[in-house]
Amino acid sequence: VDFDLILENIKDLNALVGEGVPQVEHTARGARLRRPEPLPLTLYRNGLVLGHGAFRPYQHPATQQCLQDIMDGYFPSELQPRYPDGV
Repeated sequence: VDFDLILENIKDLNALVGEGVPQVEHTARGARLRRPEPLPLTLYRNGLVLGHGAFRPYQHPATQQCLQDIMDGYFPSELQPRYPDGV
């Protein structure tokens, strides 16, 4: 696992979506600025934890696909059902 590449691509993806930049959230009485909730990714020597999910070893096919998406410069495809409008 190339941790440097993963971290570099995560930094680029965060910049792409405007990390830390407030977004307009429409409310019943108008609108307000809201900071998007981060989606934590914790990398370990032998696996990872995405969000508040379970530990996933690097040998697991879904974990390998997640990492490959990030290494290719994309958001993990497994996030599409939970975030259809983007992360």
